[in-house]
Amino acid sequence: MELLWFILIGLAAGWLAGQLVKGGGFGVIGDIIVGVIGALLGGFLFGALGFSAGGGLLGSLIVATIGAVVLLLLLRVIKRA
Repeated sequence: MELLWFILIGLAAGWLAGQLVKGGGFGVIGDIIVGVIGALLGGFLFGALGFSAGGGLLGSLIVATIGAVVLLLLLRVIKRA
């Protein structure tokens, strides 16, 4: 059941990040992948900086969305180079 929540949060975070960054959409599967990788990146960044977004669904969504935004910005910089 946790895997299902992880995928759903990844989907929502990927979609939100796509809306915030204003890039071309990646589709449902792409949004899930960006969101899941973003969740891992966001969790790492928040842990390394000593921040906590709290537990629960909202905290997970915030961390995953911030991570996905960072990931999309990094991808955009790499794509331009």
